[in-house]
Amino acid sequence: MFADTLGNSYGIGQVLFKATPLILTGLSVAFAFRAGLFNIGAEGQMTVGAFASAWAGFTFVSLPWVLLIPVCIASGFLAGALWAAIAGYLKARFGSHEVINTIMLNFIALAMVSYLVNNIYVVPATIHTPEISPNAVLLRFDAVTGMFKGSPFNLSFLIAIAACIIIFYINKETRFGYRVNTAGFNINAAEYAKMNVKRITISAMVIAGGLAGLAGMNFVNGYKHYFELGFSENAGYVGIAVALISRNNPFAIIAVAVFFGILEYGELTVNTLVPKEIVTILQGIIILLIITVTKFFDHKFRLKKA
Repeated sequence: MFADTLGNSYGIGQVLFKATPLILTGLSVAFAFRAGLFNIGAEGQMTVGAFASAWAGFTFVSLPWVLLIPVCIASGFLAGALWAAIAGYLKARFGSHEVINTIMLNFIALAMVSYLVNNIYVVPATIHTPEISPNAVLLRFDAVTGMFKGSPFNLSFLIAIAACIIIFYINKETRFGYRVNTAGFNINAAEYAKMNVKRITISAMVIAGGLAGLAGMNFVNGYKHYFELGFSENAGYVGIAVALISRNNPFAIIAVAVFFGILEYGELTVNTLVPKEIVTILQGIIILLIITVTKFFDHKFRLKKA
């Protein structure tokens, strides 16, 4: 499996392509965690983000690439952000739990986008929208560098890395990041310090949703070049595991997402040799082991420190 994933340029490109949406969804979940919020809704946020990117790409076809690509990226981010803002507002305004809010919004997003694709924007005899303009297509690395030939590994990876750097900076260096961390660590302390916890909750969900929306943009503008139902391969849910294992550290998220990329692409490479389900079981066992061992050493460290 490792020979086929990391032993050649095409395999490495596939791994990094698989890792790209996981970096963004993992970062989305991790940022919400920082504010004390459990964002289960990355799947729905990613779906609306992907559809919005596709819509912008096949609607504004007269725009040159220098404008259309930023429009598609912004559309994906804003759609995911607005979708997550609903969950944040319900939490801040009425106190309804964000887990329930985001799970329900996942169902609504999938149903709503499915309706739009099947009834309004569908290409006959398919389950996808029209293709986006060539001016909206993100460059693939094989076209730019000659490496990773044949792989859909594209510039979305650099956007994901930039997002990690920006979120790390926000967390460590900004007043807003300090407030988010304080609210996540102890909401009573944040309220005692006169922080606007409701605004922090909504803002954190908006940023988290925007990041998940960018993951959807990667599928549309970097790979398929249209929105297709069932495209996500559960990247929104896998992002929860990525965030948990990386312990919400933006740079650790990159490493963990690449590891998951190896498993996901490796699953395909060995499919002719062993059943695909065995690799999925192995993936689940590895995740459980990592989380358990991490918690065990945390507990030992706290006892030793006490």
